[in-house]
Amino acid sequence: MFRKFWTLVGIGSALASSAQAAEAPAPYKQPEINFIYNLLFCDDLSLFKPKSEKPLVYWESALFAPNPDTETIRKIAEDKDEESRIRVLAFNWLREHKHAVPARQLLGVIVEVPLDGGLDVIAAYADGRVRYINQTGKLAVFEGAPPEVEEKAKALVASALPAVNRIGPWDKKRLPSPKKGNVRMTFLVSDGLYFGEGPFAQMQREPMAAPIIQTAGELLQLVVGVATK
Repeated sequence: MFRKFWTLVGIGSALASSAQAAEAPAPYKQPEINFIYNLLFCDDLSLFKPKSEKPLVYWESALFAPNPDTETIRKIAEDKDEESRIRVLAFNWLREHKHAVPARQLLGVIVEVPLDGGLDVIAAYADGRVRYINQTGKLAVFEGAPPEVEEKAKALVASALPAVNRIGPWDKKRLPSPKKGNVRMTFLVSDGLYFGEGPFAQMQREPMAAPIIQTAGELLQLVVGVATK
C-alpha cells in the first residue's frame, strides 16, 4: 500500500533519511506513517525529494534544480489548477528565498485529535484531495476522491477562511502533535503555516473553530464510510 501511495504523491519508494526527517514529530509507532504524517504539512521540502531514478516530473525539476528558476516556481505556486500541496511547497520555497508571496491564500486544513488509541488526523486540501490517518496508524488516501468526499473536503477548507482572516502565520518550527484532550487545526496558507489549538470541548463552542470541527467530523464520517465499503 505504501509503495502505491508514494508513487501517487511522486516521492519515490523510500523513507527520507535527512536530519530534518529524523527530528520531525513522530506520533505513531510506524516510521512510514510518521513520514506520511509529516508530508501532510508540506513544510519540509526535503521529504518530497525524489528517492528513485525515475524521470522527474515538472515540479520536482523546478524545486530541486541545482539553480531553481524563481519565475517557474512562482507560476507553480499561482496556478489554481495545480495540486494544492505542490502549490504550498512552491509558496514555501518563495518565502524561504525572500521572495514576496500573496497573503492568506488557504490551500489546506489539517485537524488533529488525540484519542485513547493514538492520534486521529484528517487533512483536506483546496483541490479536494484528502488524507486520513486513524489513531491505529491506518491510512486512507483520496486522490480524485468520490464527489461527496471531494465536495466536503473543499467545504472544510472554506469553513476555515474566517479563522485564517483573523489570525496570522506561526513563525516558529511546527510543534509536536497536540496533547490528549486538545484539538489542533493547522492551516496551510500561501504566507505560512497558521494554527489554532485548545481543549476540544471549548473549541467546539468557539465561533471560529466550531464550524471547522463540525465540517471535519462530517468529512471524517464520509471518509470512513467510503474506506470501509
